[in-house]
Amino acid sequence: MAASLMPIANGPGSTPVNILLVDDQPGRLLTYRAILEPLGERLVDASSGPEALQKLMQDEFAVILLDVNMPGMDGFETASMIHQHPRFERTPIIFVTAVNVSDLDRMRGYKLGAVDYVMVPVIPEILRSKVVVLAELFRKRRELQHANERLAAANEALRTEKARELEQLNESLRLANVELAQRNVDLQSQIGERLRAEAQLRELDRRKDEFLATLAHELRNPLAPLRNAVSIRKLTGSDDPFQDMMERQLGLLVRLIDDLLDVARISRGKLVLKPEPTTLQQILHAAIETASPTLEAGAHPLQLALPETPLPMLADGDRLSQVFSNLLSNAAKYSDAGRPIEVVANRDGHSVTVSVHDRGIGLTQRQIEEVFELFAQVDTSVERARGGLGIGLTLVKQLVEMHGGTIRCESPGLGEGSVFIVTLPLRDVTPEPVRAPVAPMRAQPKGAHRILVLDDNRDAADTLAMMLELLGHEVRRLYDPHEALVEVQSFDPDLVFLDIGMPSLSGYELAQRLRQQPGGSRRVLVAVTGWGQPDDRRRTAEAGFDHHLVKPPDLDVVRLICDETQPRVF
Repeated sequence: MAASLMPIANGPGSTPVNILLVDDQPGRLLTYRAILEPLGERLVDASSGPEALQKLMQDEFAVILLDVNMPGMDGFETASMIHQHPRFERTPIIFVTAVNVSDLDRMRGYKLGAVDYVMVPVIPEILRSKVVVLAELFRKRRELQHANERLAAANEALRTEKARELEQLNESLRLANVELAQRNVDLQSQIGERLRAEAQLRELDRRKDEFLATLAHELRNPLAPLRNAVSIRKLTGSDDPFQDMMERQLGLLVRLIDDLLDVARISRGKLVLKPEPTTLQQILHAAIETASPTLEAGAHPLQLALPETPLPMLADGDRLSQVFSNLLSNAAKYSDAGRPIEVVANRDGHSVTVSVHDRGIGLTQRQIEEVFELFAQVDTSVERARGGLGIGLTLVKQLVEMHGGTIRCESPGLGEGSVFIVTLPLRDVTPEPVRAPVAPMRAQPKGAHRILVLDDNRDAADTLAMMLELLGHEVRRLYDPHEALVEVQSFDPDLVFLDIGMPSLSGYELAQRLRQQPGGSRRVLVAVTGWGQPDDRRRTAEAGFDHHLVKPPDLDVVRLICDETQPRVF
């Protein structure tokens, strides 16, 4: 349950002004844009001092946001070049720096046209307020200049009015025609700018989705050795009181990464539901099982009021379980410890309504309107302790709507708790029988194997190898993919756990070469990667892999793969 700040736009009828953003780091440029786009001004990016000078020659800018520390031509040199040009000497500059600036450098910056300094990390409200003031000053100055020009033209017209009255009338008509033509030109220019802005927004949205997917992948790599280490502690029987806590927090990290990927996939239309016969009761019980660690951690009593008769549905049970587990976790996160959470389901004809009630911090009407927006946060203060990325409820809404349902939020007000109400269609289908949950395998492996682990991330390779050794297997590890072909020939492993994203030689290419070796067809190849989309699984299968593990790999899944592989007598 989260809310974003109300955007700050320029005043009614105001013409947007140009703001130049100069920074060699694309990430900072994106940050500046995210902060300043609500102002409604035209933002122009430049990644270096020379590029900034080129942009200045092309257009007029109300303010320049300039990074001090850039390679090549730094911020001070760039400001000096700008100040020397008579056309730009009055353009205000806000320096951005990640280090404390000395008094000498600060005076130097002011002499070069700086009006202020902003420290990194940038505080959005401060930066927006400075830019708003400078943009408004620029508009007022421009309006005054236009007023002076019109006054001068009027004086000239008055001086010549008595002598050439007829000529003045003709000139006025000509000017009117010129103005009309200019307005047409301006209108065409505005239409062109709007089309370019829309194309730029689409491109930024595409890059955002790609960034989310890449971020999720990159976060999986450091998580792999951490989960492996936790599994090793479990296998060695370590009596550590923090074991459950570490597993719980790692699970939370993996879940946040999965939410990031799901949001990106839905935005690109890549997420496909797999509807199967099921019941609402099955979906809710699976959701409660998933959310139980969070509920237990906060000592939240769960009160259920479900119909005794199973309610049939044709839906993607896993995705709807994800919806209700997110709502339960959200209710626990925004409620004080010990507060009860209630789930009530009622059938209404061919639909069912499920309400998740909490007695937590509650919502204002404005927060209710914004709670399902992407990256929205209810509490945006530095001291907030609720956590989260602000994508869980967005994902919930999208998944519910993909199932043909609706979701809404209600709250009496702050401190009065809230309720999320999900309405879903029912289907008269016969659900599949409920399968008994498979208990995690804890027995010793059916047979020892020779296993090769290859990953250029040493921590990931070492911890996975140690985990396999504790499962009773003979394991060798490699960090360089170019050594794999020779090592496989000499070691002759039964299984190869192979990272995909390695420098100079990818896991796809290496798997194909391993298959071409003598005896390569009988070896079990297991892909271990941070990418887990359907296209990624298809690529590993086409490259010759037998299994696809998404980092961080689960101990029970690794154990199951080893146990399913036929043992050999050495």
